[in-house]
Amino acid sequence: MGHPLSRAGMRRTLLSTATSIALISAGVMGISQAAHAEDTFKVGLVTFLSGGASGPFGVPAAQAAETVIKAINAGELPAPYDSAGVNGLQLESVVIDEAGGPTKQVEEYRNLVQRQNVNAVIGYISSGDCLAVGPVAEEMQTFTIAFDCGTPRLFEDVSNPTYLFRTGLDAVADNVGAAHYLNDAKSDISRLAGIQQNYAWGQDSWQDFTLSMEQLMPDVEIVDNQTPQIFQGNYGTEISALQTRRPDIIHSSMWGGDMEAFVAQANVRGLLEQATAILTTGESGLHRFENQAPNGTILGGRGPFGGFMPENDLSEWFSKAYEAEHGTPPSYPASKMAQALLGLKYAADNSGAEGVPSSEQLAAALKGATFESVSGTVKMALAGGHQAMQPMLYGEYHYSADTGPELRNVRAYKGECVSPPDGQNALEWIKAGFPGADCD
Repeated sequence: MGHPLSRAGMRRTLLSTATSIALISAGVMGISQAAHAEDTFKVGLVTFLSGGASGPFGVPAAQAAETVIKAINAGELPAPYDSAGVNGLQLESVVIDEAGGPTKQVEEYRNLVQRQNVNAVIGYISSGDCLAVGPVAEEMQTFTIAFDCGTPRLFEDVSNPTYLFRTGLDAVADNVGAAHYLNDAKSDISRLAGIQQNYAWGQDSWQDFTLSMEQLMPDVEIVDNQTPQIFQGNYGTEISALQTRRPDIIHSSMWGGDMEAFVAQANVRGLLEQATAILTTGESGLHRFENQAPNGTILGGRGPFGGFMPENDLSEWFSKAYEAEHGTPPSYPASKMAQALLGLKYAADNSGAEGVPSSEQLAAALKGATFESVSGTVKMALAGGHQAMQPMLYGEYHYSADTGPELRNVRAYKGECVSPPDGQNALEWIKAGFPGADCD
């Protein structure tokens, strides 16, 4: 998604990703071959296994699925998920590469349902992909969980969903939370700029953030917003433009390789000495930023995920199991995949079905539910019970040779603070000053 600073660094990244994909494929094949069809629940998993989004996002999510599915099948998860399988059935996965764009993903989705005969689908990092697939999930009446995609438009395009769910948060919560963090932790700032990928995700994120800043810090001057193309990779022109505007804070919703490339290039050019970056998806780089992001850079993890996970039995188990298998702590995309799988197990175990639950039984069990996860308690409280509501967290990145990477000055904002009440339009809610928000 971006370009490392050196050819050697690029080669290491590509080799690491390729090795990870091979291991994932071997692990999934093992799961499939070990199970008998009559004893299985078959789930389609869609995540980036190739392309620029694979290394920082797609592969960690696939690795998390491998770790969690093995534990579910063996009955090795902590309570309340310590029973083997889902509704007593072994969980079999069919993994699909998300690369290729929305049209291809709609075709792949139909193949999963019609040819692979999956019982449910979990997937989608790209907002464009989940927007395309959402209406098809309803058309095909297949229980589907969007595990990461952040567009607030998901349940606008599917306004009365039956089968479509999202167990993570949307970009509204990301950006309202970012504005609250600056108001609380950086109250002396006066000049604000941004850099966003030039498509719906970046445009919506910047709009939500700047409207929130107008409510919370109206005296801060918005001096610039750069909009490079997605996957552009080189940001010299944008960095020069931002430097001439001399902001105190630079907000960015850029993700994956694009985000990491911008941070590395802006740091070398001195921009991040002049201004503090607040990166709404920055936690995905927490264990990749060494010698690239300066201490004090503000990171978000799109909720209580990755380095922001609370301490509980599930997060402790997941962190240890993931790092033991994959050699690095889980990032937020990994945590969100784990959460979606726990949501599936919760729905299946509480479906009341004998044998394989139907999509209708799964949907009825998850709609409006409250379930425990690696991120704490998840409330399916928005979009008529189809969208999770959870806290939003931000903190400062710090690295030293003694401690490694860590998050300091972490602040958490309740779901009721950063998400509009169910049924309210997000933009109207922000513009009205967050009526009904509970931020105490």
